[in-house]
Amino acid sequence: MSNSELLEEEIASDPYQVGTTIALTALGRRAKSRGELFSLLKKRGIAEEVANAVLFRLQEQGFVNDYEFARYWSESRQRTKKVSRRIIIGELRSKGVSDEIIEWITTDISDETEFENAMKFAERKARSYAKLENEVAYRRLHGALSRRGFSGHIVSRVMQELGISAR
Repeated sequence: MSNSELLEEEIASDPYQVGTTIALTALGRRAKSRGELFSLLKKRGIAEEVANAVLFRLQEQGFVNDYEFARYWSESRQRTKKVSRRIIIGELRSKGVSDEIIEWITTDISDETEFENAMKFAERKARSYAKLENEVAYRRLHGALSRRGFSGHIVSRVMQELGISAR
């Protein structure tokens, strides 16, 4: 019997237990949103109604909490990757977090916080561009900040603050 046939047989015998095991194993690696877990369970062959029951129970037990997940994700991405509010919103959406929770979490990210994150990232990046011509350094740093999702206003403010211009 192949591994997939064994899994199908196990799912047929106790789908709720198999779904719970899959979800808890995934949560052991890193926190996940309800949407991520639901997609994983469906991908692994768990029926939709069983997946919903498993996730409901895990929410009751405190293992799944989209608000806490989104808050942690946002703080972590700002602290370690210095990404913008816009990027965080996109990442949380792709993880199946509701728009309501995303709005609660991201309204705490002020323009000043975005500027500080962009500035920290740019200062670190600018050191590696120190030996480049000013125009090249400007282009690369501007592109790096833009890819991190920072608005044109914030990018311009950072470039001005660092004294890096296109000419």
